[in-house]
Amino acid sequence: YGGVGILVYDIDNGHRWIKRIPTWAVPPGKEPENIKGIAASAKTGRLYVTTTARMASFDLATDKMLWDKVYDGGCDRMAISPDGKLLYVPSLEGPHWHVVDAATGDVIAKIELNSGAHNTAYGLDGRAVYLAGLKSPLLAVVDPKTHTVSKKIGPFSNSIRPFTVNGSQTLCFVNVNELLGFEVGDIKTGKMLHRVEVTGYE
Repeated sequence: YGGVGILVYDIDNGHRWIKRIPTWAVPPGKEPENIKGIAASAKTGRLYVTTTARMASFDLATDKMLWDKVYDGGCDRMAISPDGKLLYVPSLEGPHWHVVDAATGDVIAKIELNSGAHNTAYGLDGRAVYLAGLKSPLLAVVDPKTHTVSKKIGPFSNSIRPFTVNGSQTLCFVNVNELLGFEVGDIKTGKMLHRVEVTGYE
């Protein structure tokens, strides 16, 4: 493998490779842990990486690993708050998300949706977090002040895969299983609005 680590590229210089930041040592005869998610904060200068079992924090000024924590149920694709203080970390397609203190890696809360936790997005204003599971057609909206679900959007036509929300957090755009295309939801009313299908392909 050439070394397990974070690869850094210069996007202003033709995506030239700059360096590899080392992460975890791999014992002889063992496979590296699959990387699941990555998030960073410009405000704190920290970068976070999840594997199927753990999450680690790195100082981007020194490339040093600051902490390395194993979480119950493993980790998937997390999201960081705009102020860099909180991380919402899904378990590995499990029942819950952990709310993690970004400075220490400590768990502050646990949100159990039993939805096959998978993808996470933080609203740009920091007032809402969006949680999607592989086993649910509903997109959960969480209030990060209380770490509780404030509403659910959908149901969509199938389980939600990658998704995004617009900057004003009025609409969500979700990919779902068995659809080449996407569906659109109204975040304010919680209703599905549109289905966009790509035609001409299997």
